[in-house]
Amino acid sequence: MNQKILDVKDITKSFWQPDKTKLVVLDGLSFQVSKETIVAVTGASGSGKSTLLHLLGALDTPDNGDIILEGKSILSFNRREKDLYRNQRVGFVFQFHYLLPELNVRENVAFPFLMKDFNKDAAYEKAKQILIDVGLKEKLEYMPFQLSGGERQRAAIARGLINSPDILLADEPTGNLDWKTGEKVFNVFRDLLKERHLTAVIVTHNEQLARLADERYHLHAGQVEKQ
Repeated sequence: MNQKILDVKDITKSFWQPDKTKLVVLDGLSFQVSKETIVAVTGASGSGKSTLLHLLGALDTPDNGDIILEGKSILSFNRREKDLYRNQRVGFVFQFHYLLPELNVRENVAFPFLMKDFNKDAAYEKAKQILIDVGLKEKLEYMPFQLSGGERQRAAIARGLINSPDILLADEPTGNLDWKTGEKVFNVFRDLLKERHLTAVIVTHNEQLARLADERYHLHAGQVEKQ
């Protein structure tokens, strides 16, 4: 059995609405993720999928509960430790690619690496290798506007992998793509994770893509149920 890397324990998260009523989004949610496993979390729009991912990435804090990565609570991190966690231990891929328009593809992918290591040559070489792996060998010097939607999302995936994160968090990574392109991008994504023995939590409303993951959970009424 694979070793556990992530343990989410009884987390709750709520928000105050304009009418001063409390909206409970996550309500005592718990689940575990094993190393080298791709986990998909599905659910309707507004069910709390993105909120969950933000908590796992230390972009927000739960009201109660705990999130433990390899034996250490991320809720105990100070600001600097959270910054290091987000830059070095976690990779992010969002529904929108968020490539910087003034940088070419290789520069965009290398950017997170340069934030932890100022060796530009090493960053560019690593970015090149990952871009080759995602099928963008001929597009290294292209600007984001010169890429197709699928190519931009592949570049975003490469950027999320540049620092070899312990866990990759993906929020609707193919949500802006048509089904055929989305399936191709997801397969590239999955193959890269497997080749690198990485762990990922992917939230999506797409049940068909979710079936390509190793494990599936469905988020409803603030709780997750294993499928």
